[in-house]
Amino acid sequence: MCVRTAMKTWFVTGGTPGGFGLTFAEGALRRGDRVVVSSRRPEELSDWAASHEDQVLVLKLDVTDERQVRDGVAEAEAHFGGIDVLVNNAGRGWYGSVEGMPIEDARRVIDLNFYAVLTVTRAVLPGMRARGSGWIVNMSSVAGLTGIPGFGFYTAAKFALEGMTEVLRHEVAEFGIKVLAVEPGAFRTRAYSSFEDEPVRETVDAYLSQLDVVRQQMIDQDGKQPGDPARGVEAILRAMDQDQPPRRLVLGSLGFDTATAALEETLSDLRASEQLSRGADFPS
Repeated sequence: MCVRTAMKTWFVTGGTPGGFGLTFAEGALRRGDRVVVSSRRPEELSDWAASHEDQVLVLKLDVTDERQVRDGVAEAEAHFGGIDVLVNNAGRGWYGSVEGMPIEDARRVIDLNFYAVLTVTRAVLPGMRARGSGWIVNMSSVAGLTGIPGFGFYTAAKFALEGMTEVLRHEVAEFGIKVLAVEPGAFRTRAYSSFEDEPVRETVDAYLSQLDVVRQQMIDQDGKQPGDPARGVEAILRAMDQDQPPRRLVLGSLGFDTATAALEETLSDLRASEQLSRGADFPS
C-alpha cells in the first residue's frame, strides 16, 4: 500500500447533498485533506461547509459552462495552491428512446455527462502536469459497460467517457498523473428521487410503454438501492492507495454481476464470429 505523506487538495464536481460528491468530500476530509466542492446550488451546502471551516471551499459552478469552469478551477488553485485530485462526479440521466428523445434533450445528456467532464479535466490538467503528479477519478457507470434501455444517450455518454478515460490514462502517465474510471451500479443516492415528478418527453409514442416500465422500476427502487455510497467511496480510496491501482473499478455486487455478465457475453459473441473477423484480411 502507498504511504500518504502530504495533505492533498481535492476538486469534486456535483456536490449535491445525499450524493457521491459530498461522500467523496467527507472521505477526503477524514484523511486530513482539503476539498473544493462545486455545485449549481451552493446554498444547500452552507451549513456543511461552515462545519469544516478553512478545509472546504464551495464554488457555485455549472460544469457545462466552460468559462465558469475555468474561473472555478483558477479560484480553487489560488485558494489552496493547486489541485491534487479531481473527481468528475457531476452528471445524471433522463428518460428517452434513441429514436424518440427530443434532440435537444439528447444533446443535454451528452453535454453534462461527457463534454462537461472533458472541460473540467482540461482545466485541471495544466496544473497537475506542472507539478508532475495528480489523480483524476471519472465517475462513469455500469451503463458505460452495458446499455440500459430507456437511457440510450446516458449510455452513449458513459461509453464515450470510458473511451476518453482509457486514452487519457496513457497520455498523462508520463506526467505522473493517474486516472481511474469508476462504474457504480445502483447506489442509494438521490439520483432517482426526481423521476416520479419528471415527465417523459418523447416524440415517438411507440416507445412510451417501454419507458413507463423503466421509469416505474426506478421510482420503486428509490431509497432501496443496494449500494452504500460511503462504502463505495471507501473502496475507491483504497483502490487509489494501492501501489498498482486498477484502471477501472465497478462498485456494488449488482453492478459487478451486471458488468461481468455483459463483458463475458461480448467476448463470447466476438469469439463466435472469429472466422468472419479473421477472414476480412488480405490472403497471406
